[in-house]
Amino acid sequence: MVENIFESRTALPRIAMVSTHGYVASNPPLGAADTGGQVVYVLELSKKLAQLGYEVDIWTRRFEGQEEIDVVNDQVRIIRMACGGPDFISKEYLYEKLPEWGENALRFIKKHELKYQFINSHYWDAGLAGQHLSEVLGVPHIHTPHSLGVWKLRQMEADFPDSKETFDKQYNFSKRIHHERLLYGQSDMVIATTPQQLDLLSQDYEVPPEHCRMIPPGYDDNRFFPVGEASRAAIRQRLGFSGKVVLAIGRLARNKGYDLLINGFKVLLEREPEAVLYLGVGGVNLNELESRILAELKQQVAELELSDKVTFAGFVPEDDMPDYYRAADVFVLSSRYEPFGMTAIEAMASGTPTVVTTHGGLFRSVTFGRHALYADTFDKEDLGIMMLKPLRHPRLRMRLARMGAHKARSLFTWTGIAQQLIAVVERRDTSTFVVSDTEWDEPWNDAD
Repeated sequence: MVENIFESRTALPRIAMVSTHGYVASNPPLGAADTGGQVVYVLELSKKLAQLGYEVDIWTRRFEGQEEIDVVNDQVRIIRMACGGPDFISKEYLYEKLPEWGENALRFIKKHELKYQFINSHYWDAGLAGQHLSEVLGVPHIHTPHSLGVWKLRQMEADFPDSKETFDKQYNFSKRIHHERLLYGQSDMVIATTPQQLDLLSQDYEVPPEHCRMIPPGYDDNRFFPVGEASRAAIRQRLGFSGKVVLAIGRLARNKGYDLLINGFKVLLEREPEAVLYLGVGGVNLNELESRILAELKQQVAELELSDKVTFAGFVPEDDMPDYYRAADVFVLSSRYEPFGMTAIEAMASGTPTVVTTHGGLFRSVTFGRHALYADTFDKEDLGIMMLKPLRHPRLRMRLARMGAHKARSLFTWTGIAQQLIAVVERRDTSTFVVSDTEWDEPWNDAD
């Protein structure tokens, strides 16, 4: 089977995408451990690169009896290499097993005579693996961190000062940051996904400006787009939505801030009694930590006497997500820290008024009151009032729906992201891609 797959491939240039942790698959179990926005990013980017005339191999780890080869489409394959045994390994500690992964990958590459134009790795664990492949094969290595250890550590120390002593054991920050510094200095180019990351790479990791570029995540504009009111009403009826629906979708993880959202929703509900909160959170099968987080959230809802106003809907299938966004009256990205926030972009693209956290990169890319609203998610009054605004003011709701979708289409489609990546690799002389929105900046700020 493997022989036939590679013998039948064309002479198109080939790209290696490396994403070693989580359940990377042609139909990934989104919401499973370490399996979320990054997996979507890698898959969608690979598909668009294929449309630009490339063949793409997505390299990942093989475990739990997965097949070695997973076909995404005619030009995109997932190749899994074993390391560290048959069980799942969390992304914080997978790096210890990656030397074995790299040797298995190199033997496979030699056996099938694979030649790559460049390697694009994702997150620091895959970055270490991609850098090793790059050095042995003599191929350029482009690394996309997705999040930065220094930034996440600072956020957690600020948010949970009493738990500092436990962070390193749980998240392995000291090893992560050490390896990040080495990786960013060795790779040919580092791709930030937000202006904030670009600043941190320069200031905290001392990456030279000529070795950094900013390319944001993308979304599938063939799936996420607004619909008319009649279609939206039919979708709401099918999904059983009634009242003024506040929606959140994502993995069950503490950094997603669903507890903060529930506190903010309590403030909203005091002013808008028709509001309901719909939490499409978690995966199909929850691990021990995810089950504990869900139980804590349900207990919080009960203690706040919100049980009749909050729905824990569980996992939302990928195919259904566009309609869930369209059916909601407000979408909220409530994260404690969030490198970007793909769900918020998808919601905006679907024509849903969106509130994003100020503890992340996306809020710097939008004009407040024009494309989206943003709030400090640790301030429940601030968050609650921001969620209230689109529900109370029809003109604002219509403006956010229309201009948010326009903003998403203009900056964040996967086709545009893929073209930018190729432009970086080929060092084309293109105009700078500007994602940081300064429309409301006062002119005298620049002179300060």
